[in-house]
Amino acid sequence: EVQLVESGGGLGQAGGSLRLSCAASGFTFDDYAIGWFRQAPGKEREGVSCISNSDGTTYYPDSVKGRFTISSDNAKNTVYLQMNSLKPEDAAVYYCAAGYGSSWCGDEWDEYDYWGQGTQVTVSS
Repeated sequence: EVQLVESGGGLGQAGGSLRLSCAASGFTFDDYAIGWFRQAPGKEREGVSCISNSDGTTYYPDSVKGRFTISSDNAKNTVYLQMNSLKPEDAAVYYCAAGYGSSWCGDEWDEYDYWGQGTQVTVSS
């Protein structure tokens, strides 16, 4: 059974940091890209980062570039999202997702096959 379990969400302060984790099981981790998405109330789901577990390709949109860093520990089948310099607009439910394929990762939700349940991130100003 495929499982993606997010953790590490909670309350952060503006200007502060949080680290999210996505623990994966039930599939061959190296064959998949992992993406992080977020969705705030009333807004569309937005891709905020992704990483290819086959070659380490990463992607960040301008909204988080320079503040968020994605990394993968293939030995632990876990992907991390380090979020620094938090802004109130970063508040959302954050989801990780897995999409099959090598040497790619993308920011479109429909490119991904499996999803976690999400973890809430709240940012106080």
